[in-house]
Amino acid sequence: MSDIVQKLWGFCHTLRHDGIDYGDYIEQITFLLFLKMADERGIDMPKGCDWPTLRDYTGTELTDHYVDILRKLGKEKGLLGDIYAGAQSRFKNPVNLKRLVGLVDETEWTALDVDVKAEAYEGLLEKAASEGKKGAGQYFTPRVLIRAIVRCMKPDPRVRRDFVICDPAVGTGGFLVSAYEWLKDQTKGGALERDVAKRIRTATYFGQDLVDRPRRMALMNLYLHNIEPQIKLGDAIYEPAPARRYDVVLTNPPFGTRGANQAPDRDDFTVSTSNKQLNFVQHVLTILKPGGRAAVVLPDNCLFADQAGEVMKIVSEDCDLHTVLRLPRGTFTPYSQGVKANVVFFTKGVKSENTWIYDARTNVPGITKKDRPLVPAHFAEFEKCYGTDPDGRAKRKPGDSKEDRWRSFSINEVKEREFKLDSFKWLKEESLEDADELPEPEELATEAIAELEGAVEELNAVLVLLENGGKG
Repeated sequence: MSDIVQKLWGFCHTLRHDGIDYGDYIEQITFLLFLKMADERGIDMPKGCDWPTLRDYTGTELTDHYVDILRKLGKEKGLLGDIYAGAQSRFKNPVNLKRLVGLVDETEWTALDVDVKAEAYEGLLEKAASEGKKGAGQYFTPRVLIRAIVRCMKPDPRVRRDFVICDPAVGTGGFLVSAYEWLKDQTKGGALERDVAKRIRTATYFGQDLVDRPRRMALMNLYLHNIEPQIKLGDAIYEPAPARRYDVVLTNPPFGTRGANQAPDRDDFTVSTSNKQLNFVQHVLTILKPGGRAAVVLPDNCLFADQAGEVMKIVSEDCDLHTVLRLPRGTFTPYSQGVKANVVFFTKGVKSENTWIYDARTNVPGITKKDRPLVPAHFAEFEKCYGTDPDGRAKRKPGDSKEDRWRSFSINEVKEREFKLDSFKWLKEESLEDADELPEPEELATEAIAELEGAVEELNAVLVLLENGGKG
């Protein structure tokens, strides 16, 4: 697997001189890889769109033919049209395209084990996120974190025929892929009755993304795992809520405030805010079935911003807001450096009585790309503390954490803090007393920006009140 990744990735550096960035490169591999596997499987393709025809062209005829193929396939129905929707060639130099076609052609992809194919593609996605331009990681959540969340949530579609799982900010599909891999582990490789296996493969995994590129990468990622997902292209929070409701929602909404200049006009949103992450929380509340459970990754400012208290109050009234995991500093390094975040777990339909918080950040050395990468050990104790019940109802006690990282707070205590979950901090940060252990300047800058954005949002809310004559 690593040989395949290295071979394909090594060519990326050549293409950089042709103006093709990391994301473009993975996208073009997606197009070519699907064509190659369709040929290996004997799938009928539209006339002139088959792999052998493309492979035999050279020079400008090759680049022209490739453009024609992408255009034709983008008009097809089903998975084919979904993957190629809006597809464009990024190649200016036919020699580079010919070389990439040759690299893809060297491997008989369908002969590879599913896990090998999938891991090779995941490896490329991870490299693109970590080495791409700043912000490339907005579509890629660290797999170590995803797997820890999934092990806690236990998204098991065997329990009911209509069991469905969703990620409304699907990115490259990491949560859905990991949910399926968890099921395979539970079934010792996917040993299921034929009708159950078909239902799980074709009618269980759902998602949505605002941007074409991550959506097509998610489709390809899941396809390589033998899953046929239903992933919609569109804006999850500014469009009306879908009719379908889900048993499990696993998601990491994009960080930042870009594009969030106005509050969505949604009747199902109780709190009117332009904060994207808080709107995603409200969206998740809507799309969960009664009794459904969710795990949502949220940056710190979503737990201390003014309207965060309002949204979390609603969550605590409509759901059992049973667990918060405070993530280590640098969890999203190198994808989104400096961002401090949490995972909020809740189950719809039961009012909150207690919220357990696990502090995996205080006095934990910050994550770095090389020296201190994120590893499963960072979340091992948290998973033990969380317990075996995915709805957070397992017997819990503070002593489950050796370093006092695990504490319970009654809903009355949460209410006294105006539902701002970020305010519950009981461990003293010893590293702040050591100049050598101070956070990186970029991390400090990111924190300052987050607080400024929160302040600006609060000022905007005051301005709206003034414009309405002081009426909220």
